Amino acid sequence: MDSTAVGGATWEVMAAHAADAIAAGHANAVLLVYGSTARADIRARRRTSNLSFGSRGPLQFEVPYGHTLIAKYAMAARRHMHEYGTTLEQLAEVAVRARANAALNPEAMFREPITVDEVLDGPMIADPFTKLHCCIRSDGGCAVLLVAEEYVKDCRKAPVWVLGTGEHVSHTTMSEWEDFTVSPAAVSGRLAFERAGVRPADIDVAEIYDAFTYMTLVTLEDLGFCAKGEGGAFVQEKDGLPVNTDGGGLSACHPGMRGLFLLVEAVRQLRGEAPGLQVRRADGSLPELAVASGTGGWFCSSGTVVLGRS
Repeated sequence: MDSTAVGGATWEVMAAHAADAIAAGHANAVLLVYGSTARADIRARRRTSNLSFGSRGPLQFEVPYGHTLIAKYAMAARRHMHEYGTTLEQLAEVAVRARANAALNPEAMFREPITVDEVLDGPMIADPFTKLHCCIRSDGGCAVLLVAEEYVKDCRKAPVWVLGTGEHVSHTTMSEWEDFTVSPAAVSGRLAFERAGVRPADIDVAEIYDAFTYMTLVTLEDLGFCAKGEGGAFVQEKDGLPVNTDGGGLSACHPGMRGLFLLVEAVRQLRGEAPGLQVRRADGSLPELAVASGTGGWFCSSGTVVLGRS
């Protein structure tokens, strides 16, 4: 039994708990499942809940001031821009790259190319985020099966191994957040890499929760793929780390929570089964290592999983 409530980080955290349960002999197989009709509900004007997430508990002290979820991320992005000179063009590049990846994915919701100017000129949602800085709203579902090692011989496909996991929770309200430019991935990522015995430089492909463009940028920093404050330049590198190869939540799908889709795409990449952009190493071989990192709340929680083909 588990009452963990960590939003978008749920599936990486639950994968970690499942792997621990299997390792301890408490389970032989664990199925992670998620499905949502978030877009259909909006179109049908259905209400899925009678309660507003931000109207109860400690968050009630922020709600009267219009502190929406999007506004929280926007404020954090503005702080990063102030501290490190990160530009709107660099944040927009995250959306442009995601759409370019989605263009190759037949399962993606939005596949038409976009430009930095189009991102910047879109309708303002929460300064500095225009519409294309924000994730889409889609329907969708997926599943991941984790099994004990002795069952691998019965699997129809080559296994992908859970090499290391990490999880961390940092705050609930914005007033508790010590540094808006540091996410809990700084802890969950360090733990996952240490337990896997690998370094960020060893990773071939990264699947990062991208509810907003800034989330991708700061998570890449906190996972150690670049130094703090260098995320803007990192996401502009033409031949850099492949990130959100299916198009991410910004273009492919985002049915309310996306963490499980990160694991699915990471596994597809390692197996050479990606429906769109298939990453290859310099020698033409399939990627050996992938990382999936989910974020929940407003950078409140993070779960990171390192996966490998061997």
